[in-house]
Amino acid sequence: MEEAAPPPDPDLPPPPAPPTVYRHALATRVWHWVNAVTIFVMIGSGLSIFNAHPHLYWGQYGANYDHAWFHGRWIFGTDRFPVPGWLTIPSSYNLALARRWHLTFALLLAFGLLMFMIASLINRHFQRDLRVRAKEVAPGHLIDDAIAHAKFDFHNHDDPAAYNTLQKLSYIATIFVLIPAMILTGLAMSPGMDAAWPWLIEIFGGRQSARSIHFIAMLLLVGFIVVHLALVILAGPVGEVMSMITGRWRLPDAAPPAPEPEPAE
Repeated sequence: MEEAAPPPDPDLPPPPAPPTVYRHALATRVWHWVNAVTIFVMIGSGLSIFNAHPHLYWGQYGANYDHAWFHGRWIFGTDRFPVPGWLTIPSSYNLALARRWHLTFALLLAFGLLMFMIASLINRHFQRDLRVRAKEVAPGHLIDDAIAHAKFDFHNHDDPAAYNTLQKLSYIATIFVLIPAMILTGLAMSPGMDAAWPWLIEIFGGRQSARSIHFIAMLLLVGFIVVHLALVILAGPVGEVMSMITGRWRLPDAAPPAPEPEPAE
């Protein structure tokens, strides 16, 4: 019969808590939570605007008798207001109000991204946390990283506070490609911006092409958000969310403390 473990000695100090590191600068945390609200409102109001004409085209023109490459009914089953009200802002069809919501939060998205980029250059967040080394994009390393994710092993055991390669690539794609694409295509759909910057609409091949790219970028961003939330849950939601509130992240139990100092805000 196996003997029971002896009770802990009250005279001994309790075991130390896992060490923590400063992982997220203030600018990153503020931008994260502002974006969480901004993108939620923009997706809902954007889908409400999409309901006004739920078809997508390539080129300059798009109307009821033009050839559409995408129909809203393919996903939602109907041509009249195909996106249900529980997914839109406002919940009832109101194109004017949806545009006001969308344009107001578009300003917040654009200037928020600009301020975050400036702050991240100053505090070296991009260079320190998102720089991708040549060895990290080698096929073997990417395969190993994908296998580790499949095993729910999300941290580098040599430096647990560092971002893994797939994490870096997804953040880079979102910060430097998806969000700027949404901002620029949104500007290209504005008649006022077309008059001021006629070259902008030419870059995307026409107003309807800009609208299609805008919609595709939104879908990719939704995909990023879904994967991001799933990984937060799998990695430990309490610790991950608290790190984005306080900036400090608790290392896994077996990990040594990282030696890097706190970054400048």
